[in-house]
Formats: sequence, structure tokens, C-alpha cells
Amino acid sequence: MTGRTADFSEALDRKTSRSICEAVGERLQRSLPPDGSQLPGPLAQLMNELRKQDDGGARFD
Repeated sequence: MTGRTADFSEALDRKTSRSICEAVGERLQRSLPPDGSQLPGPLAQLMNELRKQDDGGARFD
């Protein structure tokens, strides 16, 4: 199954991949609570890391 995943990821261009990531992010923002206090510890920590990256201007172009 690893080969199948690798073949699929190679078929996506950068623009398509970015669009998918943005759509997933938007859905997560809508479905997760606004504050991290209700999230389990490890997930809250990961969300904080993502927020730091977003605030720091991390770019994936």
C-alpha cells in the first residue's frame, strides 16, 4: 500500500496539494472548539504549535 500512496502523492501538483491542505484546515477550524482548553493535552500542544507557525509567517509555497 505504500507504493500506491507514493504514486498518488506524485500525481498531485503543488497548487492542488495546497488547495487540499487549505480546505482541510478550514474544516478543522470549523469543527474544533475555539480554545484549546477542551482538547486533550497532546492535541492542544499540536494546535498551539500550528498557531505559532501561522503567526510566524511559515510558508509552504
